[in-house]
Amino acid sequence: MTPENLIKQIAFIKEIDKIKYIQRKTKLFNSDRPENDAEHSWHLAVMALVLAEHSNEKIDVLKVVKMVLIHDIVEIDAGDTFIYDTQKNHSNTDEERLAAQRIFGLLPKEQAQEFIAVWEEFEAGITPESKFARTMDRLEPLLQNTSNMGGTWSEFGVSYEKVHAKKSIMKEGSTTIWDFAEDLINDSVEKGILKKG
Repeated sequence: MTPENLIKQIAFIKEIDKIKYIQRKTKLFNSDRPENDAEHSWHLAVMALVLAEHSNEKIDVLKVVKMVLIHDIVEIDAGDTFIYDTQKNHSNTDEERLAAQRIFGLLPKEQAQEFIAVWEEFEAGITPESKFARTMDRLEPLLQNTSNMGGTWSEFGVSYEKVHAKKSIMKEGSTTIWDFAEDLINDSVEKGILKKG
């Protein structure tokens, strides 16, 4: 007889396959194909492993990896909100909280509570791990847009000021990575792929 926990875990594993169908606005490096949420989460996880030494504070890297792998699972229900969306605020919403409860709630109770807690920690952005995870989340699309001649910045008319404001949160997780990112942003202005004003 199959253990009840395993049945619940398999149900969750099947459900999260849907994340592969959630299209993001950003495109793959040097490409015109949109990235999906699963690709994004995987990339952030590898980035966290590679870049952990640049965190401002000592971090539990496994916890960061957990955060970035599960942070967008709620988008299965809530959808992806473009960070520069002018209609919908890109912050923790009731929609996302309900999605977290439903999707993580498929898991056995203890695991569900752990995943919800990790997701909430990422959203709050207060701990060293969540600050670094959020740095990864802001860095990847920046690298994509600079590889794609402005990418979504050009496509949606996003200004330097908006990019700088949204990306500056990176310094909370890593001043080293933020310095690198800020140079990329300024370089993008000089190249004419990001406009001021």
